Amino acid sequence: MNLSRKFWLCFFAAIACVVATAFIGHENIAALFNRTALTEYFRDAGPNSVCLFICAHIVANAIGVPGTVLVVVGGAVYGLWWGTLWSVIGATLGAIAAFWLARYLLHEWFERRFYHRPFFQKLNRTLCKNGLACVLTIRFSPISPFNVVNFAMGLTPVSVRFYALGTLIGIVPGTLVYTWLGVTGAQAVNGGSFIPLILCLLVLMLLSALPLLFNQQSVS
Repeated sequence: MNLSRKFWLCFFAAIACVVATAFIGHENIAALFNRTALTEYFRDAGPNSVCLFICAHIVANAIGVPGTVLVVVGGAVYGLWWGTLWSVIGATLGAIAAFWLARYLLHEWFERRFYHRPFFQKLNRTLCKNGLACVLTIRFSPISPFNVVNFAMGLTPVSVRFYALGTLIGIVPGTLVYTWLGVTGAQAVNGGSFIPLILCLLVLMLLSALPLLFNQQSVS
């Protein structure tokens, strides 16, 4: 990519960030880390609530802010099924945005600096041959750093089609559990039973332990 193209990409990315900031609001972007503030904000947002929720996911992922809090808030505000759907859509779109930023701004530099090394040559061959399976494997693991994977995948030769599809499918289980956590947490806070919340936490612990169990089986 030539310098002029990079300049215009950075320019339009900056414009998009300014527009998103103006649309969502500076204070609301800072509130991406505040579960209580987010819950109140989206509950009071009226007809624009879902659109703002998806935009918040996109902005958070594009700038590298962890979106787990947003997923939990989605469960508290929209319920299990709708919360999961909106979070999956928003997180996938945000992941694609981060992917393209890394692909167009850093990929050529990364390729010149590291692609000649045997490890990256082997990794690139695997991604070119089994791109969708690799993305699915990474996304199915709830302990994989979502934002790091977004940018890292943009530095690889994996196609955006496989990346987007693998992300869309692979984040569903984890998103569902974290949304359930938001639902059960809200119910417990409002005087409901704590049993569903405890069950949700146990499921989350099990999902987090699955990669370790698989690694132990593969070693044995």
